[in-house]
Amino acid sequence: MTSRRDFFKQAGMVALGASAISRVGAASLPELVVSSGAKTMPPSLPSNGRPFHPVVTLNGWSLPWRMNQGVKEFHLVAEPVVRELAEGMKANLWGYNGQSPGPTIEVVEGDRVRIFVTNRLSEATSIHWHGQRLPNGMDGVSGLTQPAIAAGKTYVYEFIAKRAGTFMYHPHADEMVQMAMGMYGFWVTHPKDPNFMRVDRDFVFLLNNFDIEPGSATPKVNTMLEFNLWGFNSRVFPGIDSLHVRLGDRVRLRVGNLTMTNHPIHLHGHDFVVTGTDGGWTPPASRWPEVTIDIGVGQMRSIEFDATELGDWSLHCHKSHHTMNAMGHQVPTMIGVDQRGIAEKISRLIPDYMAMGERGMGEMTEMEMPLPDNTLPMMTGQGPFGSVAMGGMFTVMKVRREQKPGDYSDPGWYRHPAGTQAWEWTGSLPQSVTSGSAGGQSMPSERPPVEGNLKARKPSGHEGHH
Repeated sequence: MTSRRDFFKQAGMVALGASAISRVGAASLPELVVSSGAKTMPPSLPSNGRPFHPVVTLNGWSLPWRMNQGVKEFHLVAEPVVRELAEGMKANLWGYNGQSPGPTIEVVEGDRVRIFVTNRLSEATSIHWHGQRLPNGMDGVSGLTQPAIAAGKTYVYEFIAKRAGTFMYHPHADEMVQMAMGMYGFWVTHPKDPNFMRVDRDFVFLLNNFDIEPGSATPKVNTMLEFNLWGFNSRVFPGIDSLHVRLGDRVRLRVGNLTMTNHPIHLHGHDFVVTGTDGGWTPPASRWPEVTIDIGVGQMRSIEFDATELGDWSLHCHKSHHTMNAMGHQVPTMIGVDQRGIAEKISRLIPDYMAMGERGMGEMTEMEMPLPDNTLPMMTGQGPFGSVAMGGMFTVMKVRREQKPGDYSDPGWYRHPAGTQAWEWTGSLPQSVTSGSAGGQSMPSERPPVEGNLKARKPSGHEGHH
């Protein structure tokens, strides 16, 4: 755990102070804390107010507050931001306090909370406190429960955090544009009793999607289905930090989904139970073991497990195209197509032309191909044994015996004990019996093709995907 002073120092954050917002009424505003970094900040112990065990925001941080006559006050600023999605690519987004997603807000059940929201966007906005029980006028739906927050204006939201749980915040003004641009953040209300549902490590992150054409930096806000970048907290693999856990720790992952589709989140090496939903804690009798949890649009899930298995374990969305970057939706499948003749002809006109895809797309992870500026490879990331061939919604949970309590530093790659790792077979192999008609030259066989006619019909109704 870190102190508030160490928190600012380590994060490289800037506490601009109320005077940096406006000279008029400056003393009434909490300090404005801004950070544009993308590293996971270790949890900071609460400096005042009621005690709680803080969460760890993956590739992010929690927003500091001040106590004002018993009220916990925060300052959020909606503004354009530049977010590094991974090394080699930055995106022009909208967010809060210097980054997207905005900082996590942490309070305690029963706290009276006051949030000052300043709008530095070019259009009006508002903030909806997703999942909270509060007065209708504080719900943040522009035009319905309040006037929209005009550009340059500051509004104040105040309510009591009535129940413990996992929540989110996001705009309810020009929502499709503003959320497509990255405007959202996490909210955690801790229980009054710090030991209720206590875990050793408590991670939070939001799922997100962007459609950013190769060579550009601004999302296409009108995309509804065909996104090309999928992430955890506006980071895509290999830019997503790994989760560092001590062997035997009780671990909680809180996940919120503000994308345009559902995501089956899968954890390797462990099974877990769902202990929290949008509606609060789940009764123990209702829980059952899982290794994958499907999180729908607008939903939040908290899962818990005991980290009993040493190693580097994958954590990812199980929709295979969500673990890729900058993919093209109209690229034809070339598996089994003999490109040797045509490749030779094309290379006379385009000397750098490379024939690819006839044996699958894995070879792309090994090639250093020229890409447009500010564009990530489709599959990338290096592990201890070569290319991981992943992107998007993918990261690693590292479970180590020597990881100390409260230590979130990266322990490096796992060293497998002798006899516990897959190895290459160097003995003789049986003769292939694969049909020569299956896969063409990409699956050669000495066996003659099967006689007869086979007709295939491409199904209709699959113009888009989720």
